[in-house]
Amino acid sequence: MSTTETILDGRLLGWPQDWDNLFGRSAPLVLEIGFGRGDFLIHLAQTHADANVIGIEVSQPSLRKAARKRRTQGLSNLILLYGSAPHILTYSVAPGVLGDVHINFPDPWPKEGHHSRRLINPGFIDLLATRMRSGARLFIATDHPDYQPVVTNCLAATPFFDSLLPTIYVTDDETRYRTKYEMKALAEGRTCQYYKFVRNALLAPDLFPIPEEMPMPHAVIRTPLTLADIADRFEPTVCSDEDAEIHVRLMRVYYAVGEPVLLVETHINQKPQPQRVALKIHLRQSGELMLSLHEIGFPRPTSGVQAAVACLLRYLQSLSSETVVVQHNLRL
Repeated sequence: MSTTETILDGRLLGWPQDWDNLFGRSAPLVLEIGFGRGDFLIHLAQTHADANVIGIEVSQPSLRKAARKRRTQGLSNLILLYGSAPHILTYSVAPGVLGDVHINFPDPWPKEGHHSRRLINPGFIDLLATRMRSGARLFIATDHPDYQPVVTNCLAATPFFDSLLPTIYVTDDETRYRTKYEMKALAEGRTCQYYKFVRNALLAPDLFPIPEEMPMPHAVIRTPLTLADIADRFEPTVCSDEDAEIHVRLMRVYYAVGEPVLLVETHINQKPQPQRVALKIHLRQSGELMLSLHEIGFPRPTSGVQAAVACLLRYLQSLSSETVVVQHNLRL
């Protein structure tokens, strides 16, 4: 089996995912977010044979290294996921199913303009609270002096987790498995802070419901506009739904060679997972135009995608007052 066959794309998981079916057995679910070289994750799977272990990572080289180690060790209880942890947790993990969660030395994003990219923030802690079962433990380690107070403040403020330590954190933990990164940090004199918390029984509000996967959106229009007219007159367009926190940008238009089709490059900014998709304008034999979502990139039909097709429809209507909507399945 190749290493790529042991790596799953988190964007293609079920909403929510049936983890027992994916692993082929029922067992407690243990997660490491951002496993880097994979040493801690491999050790986690080796020492928790009775658990279904998940590793989430965005680095392709790290995923391939971990996949090779997984295959060498024969760890059938370990699944590697490519993707964003907030996205996977929001879409594919049902409330209350997660056991222990490990986050070792998350990227501190030290530049001030990049702080919003940091994983640990109050919203993410609240998300974890909805997905972790009562009694599950949260372990976090960081060596970055500017990130440490952020983590400390988030954990000190949350009502959903209690510290397993007499203090919020400790600066030494001889019980943990140390990664090469951690040993290097300690050798260079950096101070590491270790957090050990447990999910308490306080009910977390349902601020992160599993999103609805909608039907593939489409609209059929009758218009005097030709594909050439649309391509020639196209201008980048922005549509926003502030209430739903969806922002759509129709960016560029392309001809599909050999087909009566235009592709509209579109960016959908919708938390927790933005999508870059291709919207399709197809000339039907009847002379009508169909607007739909192209399959490039395996897009998921979210409310943001619905909004994107609706944005394209409104844009084409603005180009010609004679444009008539024949049919659609959009939630306009």
